[in-house]
Amino acid sequence: MTRTVDVVVVGAGPAGLTAATRLRERGVARVLVVERESVAGGVPRHCVHPGFGVRDLHRFLSGPRYAEELVRRALAQGVEVATSTTVIDVDARGVDITSARGVERVDAQRVLVATGARERPRAARWIAGDRPAGVFTTGQLQQWTYLERLPVGRRALVVGAEHVSFSAIMTLRHAGVTVVGLATELERHQSVAGASLAARYLAGAPVWHHSRVVDLEGRGRLSAVTLEDVRDGRQRRLAVDTVVFTGDWIPDHELVRRAGVEMDVGTRGPASDEAGRTSVAGIYAAGNLLHPVESADVAALGARVVADALAAELARPLPATRDVVRLTCDDPLSWVWPNRLLDGAPVDLLRLRTRTFTDATRLQLLDDSHRLVVEGPIRRTTPHRSLLAAPAVVRAIGHGARHVRLA
Repeated sequence: MTRTVDVVVVGAGPAGLTAATRLRERGVARVLVVERESVAGGVPRHCVHPGFGVRDLHRFLSGPRYAEELVRRALAQGVEVATSTTVIDVDARGVDITSARGVERVDAQRVLVATGARERPRAARWIAGDRPAGVFTTGQLQQWTYLERLPVGRRALVVGAEHVSFSAIMTLRHAGVTVVGLATELERHQSVAGASLAARYLAGAPVWHHSRVVDLEGRGRLSAVTLEDVRDGRQRRLAVDTVVFTGDWIPDHELVRRAGVEMDVGTRGPASDEAGRTSVAGIYAAGNLLHPVESADVAALGARVVADALAAELARPLPATRDVVRLTCDDPLSWVWPNRLLDGAPVDLLRLRTRTFTDATRLQLLDDSHRLVVEGPIRRTTPHRSLLAAPAVVRAIGHGARHVRLA
């Protein structure tokens, strides 16, 4: 079976739904959103804490209410949302999908992939030990607690100290689980000011810095974990029956990678410009697929920019061939985005991530010969949290500047 639409959007999370709604607002007639879950809305559906929608909807909502509102707005604009439908393959002319209806081909003028990101599981972190029950990522924990209402455990360790790590504490408390602490290999947590104090005094969960998990014990069920101090190698054993691995995000990039899209080594997502254009004409990307991981409303706002560019190009296609400028970065910067620039196209935003904590420093843009083009101030950097370049630095991108570093 084959059908035809103007744009097919892969993923019905905040980025995908926002982009689809915006495309309809910009006059794109036939927009189809394909979602493998049985309910649209993405990860916020099982994040019951408030704080969603502040920057994009200008409202203060819980995760489920935020997801419901995005779905409502998309449907009100005439977006077609196909749930329980899995995309098998993506190419520049459409997607192959499978559902209860069977295998179908959806031809489209453009494909927008917004499959988001996932937390790295225990197996991908190379942690030794047994393979017992009781090992979660935050997403698994939230689904067990809020959607399936399954028992989790009694005593838990949270691995990581990012925003999502403190969210995991709230979920564990909701499930009636005692949190013994948070463990991070870094010297500080990476969340908002006061997060560690709130965790200690509201949940009784201290943050242990310079600590990593090196072993899991348990026959059938987790019984203990071993923490190691990354500075001197000293170890200690904690009796817990639950461990939650948080953060350390990876873009869900399998579809675009199989489609031959150029990947960026830093973000581990598709290389793209600010409008979400990838190396394969006709395939766009948006949200946390591009650079994991931003909050839901930031991902949604970025997807709105992509949708605006996509709608404009449907009305007036770009030239088939344009020179490409690639933007790279030096350690301790882990990635820079946008990282694939069409020559001559304006750049309004430069977003970066760093691996280390630093105080006030300067961000420099260099040319191909690594000569300084322009520099601007950066107040401080925190791992796993984005920083934005000063306007003077952004304006220099593409005008001889192709490399970024901290000085």
